[in-house]
Amino acid sequence: MKIKIKEISYDDLSGLRHSIHKTPVKPDPILQELINILSKPELKKAKFRAEYVDMDRLKKKEPCFILMNHSSFIDLKIASALLYPRFYQIICTIDGFIGKEILMRRIGCIPTQKFVMDVRLIKDMTYALKRLKTSVLMFPEAGYSFDGTATVLPESLGKCVKLLKVPLVIINTYGAFTHDPLYNMLKLRKVDVNARIKYVLSPDEIEGKSVDEINEIIKSYFTFDQFRWQQENHIKVDEPFRADGLNRVLYRCPHCNSEGKMTGKGISLKCGSCGASYILDEYGFLKGDNVETLFDHIPDWFRWERECVRKELLRGDYYLKTDTDIYMIVDTKYLYRVGSGVLEHSNEGFHLMGCDGKIDYRQNPSASYSLNADYYWYEIGDMINIGDIKNSYYCFPKNCGDIVAKTRLAAEELYKLTRNTKKNNANQYSHQ
Repeated sequence: MKIKIKEISYDDLSGLRHSIHKTPVKPDPILQELINILSKPELKKAKFRAEYVDMDRLKKKEPCFILMNHSSFIDLKIASALLYPRFYQIICTIDGFIGKEILMRRIGCIPTQKFVMDVRLIKDMTYALKRLKTSVLMFPEAGYSFDGTATVLPESLGKCVKLLKVPLVIINTYGAFTHDPLYNMLKLRKVDVNARIKYVLSPDEIEGKSVDEINEIIKSYFTFDQFRWQQENHIKVDEPFRADGLNRVLYRCPHCNSEGKMTGKGISLKCGSCGASYILDEYGFLKGDNVETLFDHIPDWFRWERECVRKELLRGDYYLKTDTDIYMIVDTKYLYRVGSGVLEHSNEGFHLMGCDGKIDYRQNPSASYSLNADYYWYEIGDMINIGDIKNSYYCFPKNCGDIVAKTRLAAEELYKLTRNTKKNNANQYSHQ
């Protein structure tokens, strides 16, 4: 999938009119039917099967709030198969509207920005549920999973469920990640895909629970390990490209601790520094080829990388500095390439400088609990997105190796550390 891009100077970009907020519209039934029809070939090829649990509790035209785990591009096709002909809106990132705003709105999409506080979004969701009488589908993880395990959920999710006061439905997919993992650069595997849709909480049940209790219930449905699922169910992936791009996830060698020297190609993952080589077998296990197997499970390796990043932050050693191409979104016409600059990330947060000093943006570590980061974004390259409700910067690091995964890990761990520091300070102050 590609996106419309336009080269423009930062000065000219500043003169463009920003998109005006628009109220959601009811989905076009003809378009929803068309999406359902167009979704069937890939789902049929993936031998898609669905399980419906307690969905008889939901009335035919009763609006509900639907949460779904986000694994790959096939997710929207799965949602259509499960929900059609029910009318539903989709919470969608603003980049999805570029060059096709009218179509996206008629489909029922509601635009927002990832990991940015957007008060209007709650208003739009409420409007859709109460006025338009349509359901709302949200991918609460916001970003695709890098390693096949659940990503961080926002703490505000339980509060959102309480505010909306409609039934909560949750969709879990199985095989979607294995079918099309993000790191593998859009190469599909022959893997069966299944999904379960479950009525989880009624409005009365939601009313009787606290925000924390609701968050714990949601978290229980968003605790998974897709590689473990593959292994336990003996799901065979015999494509000869299954390790292509795996270095994007496993960027640090556990044998020599070098970073950015790993190469995933074919069925192998190799370190260009010490020569350590691993094989990714047909059932998702890693096996040392010429070294002792330190990690046979990809999420364990990724978890170790997270621990390494956290230690760097605690020591004050963590620091990222890279040249980057800078793109911005101000309307739904184009993704605008405004120039180049330097992106820094440290315990102080992000600092982006570019366009001959015209961009000088700083982002505090507590600004967001995670980071919008992606591999091969719109076939441009690996991307890091920072910004606020006014300006959003899409950075494409240059000549720096695989840093996207580490940067997201660092942003998440730095947020935790910052939050814990604030809590400790508040507790000390309250006891004085």
